[in-house]
Order: sequence, then C-alpha cells, then structure tokens
Amino acid sequence: MTIKVGDRIPDVDFTVMGADGPTKKSSKDVFSGRKIALFAVPGAYTPTCTKTHMPGFVNRIEEFKARGIDGVVCTAVNDIFVLTNWAKDTDATGKIEMLADGSGVFAKAVGLDLDLSEFGLGLRSKRYAMLVDDGVVKVLNVEDSPPIAEKSSAENLCSRLGESI
Repeated sequence: MTIKVGDRIPDVDFTVMGADGPTKKSSKDVFSGRKIALFAVPGAYTPTCTKTHMPGFVNRIEEFKARGIDGVVCTAVNDIFVLTNWAKDTDATGKIEMLADGSGVFAKAVGLDLDLSEFGLGLRSKRYAMLVDDGVVKVLNVEDSPPIAEKSSAENLCSRLGESI
C-alpha cells in the first residue's frame, strides 16, 4: 500500500554518515518534532537526479528554512558512501541530509519502490517529494516517470508550503 497524505512515516532505519563512519538513524529521529522536506531519487549520479533534482533543493535550501522547514533530506536506494560522495559533488554537503536506504526498506515500507531491473538498476525508489510535519505526511508529489522531476521539484514543493504545513 502506498503512503498517502495524513499517514505517518513508518519506523525504519536509514544509514547516515557519522563522524566515525556509517551509522543507523531511525525515521523517528529524522522526522519526530520537525518539519521536513523529503525528496527521493531513483539513484545518485543518474542524469535527472544530478542535473535537475538535487540542484533544485540545494539552490532553495534557504527558502525552505525561511518558510519554516527544519531540514531537507534526500533518500535513495544507494549505500551511504555513494550518497556522501554525491552530496560532495553536488554541493549538498551540510545542506541536505543524506539518508541511505541501501536495501530499499523505506521505499518498500512507503510503497514507493520501483523495479528497474530491466535497465540493470534493480530495486530503486520512485522519484517523489513530500512535506512531513512531526512524522505525518502533509504533501506528497510522486512522479509518473523516473526521468521526470517536475511534480517532485523543489520549486513545486516550496510553492505548497503555505497550504499544508
């Protein structure tokens, strides 16, 4: 079942890069008591993710904060080493929190997993963006096609901030 507006984010663990290397961080730690802009990409270093999706959020980070968002986070079905280097290469380090969902546990739990095996990519996440307030989904924008980043763009998500959060 796909998560929808009004649903609570499931309690799963992500991997994040800590001071001493990879460490676990629960979704409760990420979302509880905070207003979060979350976006998911099918894969770090893929063309749309790198050229369009991530830069949109990096470029609007101050606008998100000015509009009451406590943090912007990105998740992907990649390992934390890949996400950490991708953050460096896209100027997202220190701006966007990277949540590795290496085995797709979160993507499956929210019903937004995507099988791209026919393209040699295996299990991935659909491309989406959501606004989450204290663990509850307030806005959810899911793309119909992985190469498109319009509904899930930072610009679109920012425009929705006054409506629901």
